[in-house]
Amino acid sequence: MNNKYNPALFWFAVLNAVATFLLIGLGGLVTSHEAGMSVPDWPTSYGYNMFALPIKFWTGGAFFEHTHRLLASVVGLLTTILAVWLWLKDSRKWLTWLGIAAFLLVVAQGILGGLRVRLQMDNLGIFHGAVAQTFLVLVCAIALVTSRWWQNSAAQKQLAVPRGLRSHVLYITILIFIQLLIAATMRHQHAGLAISDFPLAHGKIWPDTSAEAIARYNAERVEINNVKPLTAFQVNLQMIHRLVAYAIFLGVAAAAMLARKKLGGRDGLTKFAFVWLGLLTLQILLGAATIWTNKAADIATGHVMVGALALLVGALWWLVAARRTALT
Repeated sequence: MNNKYNPALFWFAVLNAVATFLLIGLGGLVTSHEAGMSVPDWPTSYGYNMFALPIKFWTGGAFFEHTHRLLASVVGLLTTILAVWLWLKDSRKWLTWLGIAAFLLVVAQGILGGLRVRLQMDNLGIFHGAVAQTFLVLVCAIALVTSRWWQNSAAQKQLAVPRGLRSHVLYITILIFIQLLIAATMRHQHAGLAISDFPLAHGKIWPDTSAEAIARYNAERVEINNVKPLTAFQVNLQMIHRLVAYAIFLGVAAAAMLARKKLGGRDGLTKFAFVWLGLLTLQILLGAATIWTNKAADIATGHVMVGALALLVGALWWLVAARRTALT
């Protein structure tokens, strides 16, 4: 066995990562369309083997939910193959264990998704979303470390990334992960429009959360059918979500400025940092559009997918920076 660049392995890892990202997007559509319980049984679908479900059932919310299950099965198969491939063909033991970790995570993710259906527990969707984001970062990291750049970087002399900048990016990335957990909590509690205006919040800088105000918000609330009444906690949680979004944006802007100062404007990591800043700008615009369009499913799903990309860019930036610094 050796750890030379294996193009077939690399592109297979990339395929797994792309399929995972699309799966997160499809999961976002399931939640945005309130389709999570459209197929009421699991692991079967309407009593059929999920891979043999008649086309007549592929309608409405069941289309999104069942397609999500099928793509999840594909990702599970790809991850299993990737883990075995790494075990057999790559001599880096730590990478072998990353492959095993990815396999265990995808199994756990499938079980969480199934339990959410069987137990009809919305809160399991929060954990389901958290594992999905972690899994995406892991499979993309595997793709990165199997790339030609990673293999050849040992022979390249590159500028070390200051420890302070690396730590800053790591902390912002962790904050993005926390933000995604807050967002998942709001989505799975059906509180995506707990505040129905932006940039103000129920017409104020900080909304009134008295019992009378909450009753008024519920009476005026316009969203998709069968929503649950709002609570003061959910309104405050969405305000926290907004404040954390601003903090993340400022943190990423600072990372981009620091990268340009410390590494130079032409450095690849500097350019990557400005891409990150662009993603955060788009994310805030999508968040605002989600409110302005009454949580249109395609815009809300785009908000989910760009959030996943923002987490991923931060994590990969830190990994590349750590690699460059270790080889200096």
